Amino acid sequence: MDQTPDNDAERKRIQRSRSIVMALLLGAFVVLIYAISIARMG
Repeated sequence: MDQTPDNDAERKRIQRSRSIVMALLLGAFVVLIYAISIARMG
């Protein structure tokens, strides 16, 4: 439980990069679903 500032900063950096990757993946999924639904209508 004794987190050093370096350790804490590294953990926050990793969490931030994971969050960015998850946001990009979610955005890509939404675009894919949108494109599929447009293709099925047309």
